[in-house]
Amino acid sequence: MYPRAMARQEQITVRAGELQLAGTLTLPDAPADASGRYPNVLLLPSWLPRDRDGAWDVQRHAAWFEADGVAAPGLLARMAGALANENVASLRCDPRGCGRSEGSWEEASLFARIDDARDMLAAMRSHPALDLRRAAILGHGEGAGTAIAVAIPDPAVSALTLIGPAARSWRTVLRSGSAERGRTGTDRRHRIVAALDRAAEELIERAQRHEPSATIRLEEGSSVTLWLAAMEQAIGTPALALATMLHRSVTLVSGDRDAWAAPAEARLLADALVEAGNAPRLVEIAGAGHELAEASDAEMAAIAADLAARIEPRELPPVLLAIEEMG
Repeated sequence: MYPRAMARQEQITVRAGELQLAGTLTLPDAPADASGRYPNVLLLPSWLPRDRDGAWDVQRHAAWFEADGVAAPGLLARMAGALANENVASLRCDPRGCGRSEGSWEEASLFARIDDARDMLAAMRSHPALDLRRAAILGHGEGAGTAIAVAIPDPAVSALTLIGPAARSWRTVLRSGSAERGRTGTDRRHRIVAALDRAAEELIERAQRHEPSATIRLEEGSSVTLWLAAMEQAIGTPALALATMLHRSVTLVSGDRDAWAAPAEARLLADALVEAGNAPRLVEIAGAGHELAEASDAEMAAIAADLAARIEPRELPPVLLAIEEMG
């Protein structure tokens, strides 16, 4: 057992195509083990503009979200700290067009965000403090589907933790989530959430007709144009289909009050993973929503400890062996 210690934060930039993504690499303050390098986790955020901590992006999209006073730490920031306590490093980045990253969130396709995640992994593999053979991914919401897509062809990723994952297509999940948010009022204070829920059927229909963009009204006199490629791609590539190709250690975590991806989604995804030959673990946190803001520090620590325990050394393909030898 490693001693609990303060984490070290290193600010980095990741090259993603023609863009630069700003990120934070969290390194444990405790010494690395006998290998001299830390096992590591890529942290991927949920849908809608987020900052690197996993919170709503009030820096670049201030008009979209209501200020909630003193914001609590985002889910990914909490996970980074909890993983550091397990002597595991992590990287989290502002998505395109959010925080300090370049680009436009509104124009980014789902496949572009998947490519960005691969670029983040590549950046981690070039860092001398990180062990190429011991890598994992934690994905939240949309980031859960991205994590699966990235892990399938990547033999160096040994474990996944998927928080608030959706199993079915974006079309189905948006419809069911919109109905639940209408019933409970969850997140409806945010103008973008209320606007998306009002326009849900129109967005689905226009994405399925392969239209390039749609403009939705945030409030009187204010609107936003969204490019529909991400929605069209999310409709056509549900996590259920991807799960049939995944062969990794997986833990699925849901809050029982999640108004974006109900716990039933995680159970459906678990069934698909079992059929593919995996043995997923299901965790449901009582009283918690999509952000797990209601989860205690002990519950977050348990999620981190579970993931840390499942990160195992993997055999590397030749290209990563070459990187390891150069390092």
